[in-house]
Parts: sequence; C-alpha cells; structure tokens
Amino acid sequence: MAADARQTPQTHHQITLETRSRLTISGVEEVERFDEEQIVMATAAGTLIIRGSSLHIDRLCLDGGDLKVTGRVDSLVYEQGRDRQGLLARLWS
Repeated sequence: MAADARQTPQTHHQITLETRSRLTISGVEEVERFDEEQIVMATAAGTLIIRGSSLHIDRLCLDGGDLKVTGRVDSLVYEQGRDRQGLLARLWS
C-alpha cells in the first residue's frame, strides 16, 4: 500500500512573511521561549529562531500547528545540529 500523501501539521511546514511585519507559520510543534526580540520554536522542519523587535504572538494553535506573529521581523534562522526534543527533555538529558 502506498504511503498516505496527506500532510499533517507535524509534517507540513510553511512560512509566509508580509512586509516584514506579519508572519504566519504552519507546522509548529512547540514554542520553546519568546520575548519581544526573539521567538524560538520547534517545527516540522527543525528548530526555528525568529529575531526582530516588538514581536508579539497573535495566535498559537498547536492542535493545527499554526502560529501568527506581528512586529518587525529581522531574521528567520533554522538552528542546525540540534535535536527536536522538547525543552524539558533537553534539560534532563
């Protein structure tokens, strides 16, 4: 039987940035930490770090894996070499 072609929130990952001030991300698994200058999250594609100013999480739906952010986005960076365990699992290892 062929593999199921449907994408779930855990495997689908997409980023949409509008005018550097409105960011929509799908495939979010966990927001590890956030403040007005940085948001760190686990996504289906790895750990994503958003840097900027006046960052605000407008909407977070982990059931669907959707996140909406407003504020000035200066960079989007995927962290390399880091496993995708949750924050607590990393602290206890």
